[in-house]
Amino acid sequence: MMILPRLRSALIAMLEELPDSITGLGASEMDLLDFVNDGHTDPRLVEHARWLRNVFDKNDAGDALLDLGEHSVPPVLLGDPAFDNEDRYFGRSEWKVTLTELGRSLLAREDDMWRHNPIKRWWGGTELTNERLWRWDRESRLLVEP
Repeated sequence: MMILPRLRSALIAMLEELPDSITGLGASEMDLLDFVNDGHTDPRLVEHARWLRNVFDKNDAGDALLDLGEHSVPPVLLGDPAFDNEDRYFGRSEWKVTLTELGRSLLAREDDMWRHNPIKRWWGGTELTNERLWRWDRESRLLVEP
């Protein structure tokens, strides 16, 4: 009989949110890209929580989506690039989420997010930077040190 039967699965779910050893994105971030790739372009896609893992809530997912769109080389575009912010403000265009070339190559596991962008993220009391980037190898289920 196990004393804490769900501890192992909870720890693995948490470790899966570390940058992946190939793409550099956590599991929930990859799920976001996959959801957009499936045609869900409404920025309120985070309200449809069916795809969310147990480690993110709607607010966390919304923040992750915004973070993905704010990088200098983003994997997603937030909004229609053909319209400027004034068009959006006055309702002449709708916001939508689309994958960029980087987003598509990340989904195909052919690129690394942090090869194109600087990372500054705190994870469990450890600051992750490009120079000190702990990663999670999902195949072997091992931590990969920088």
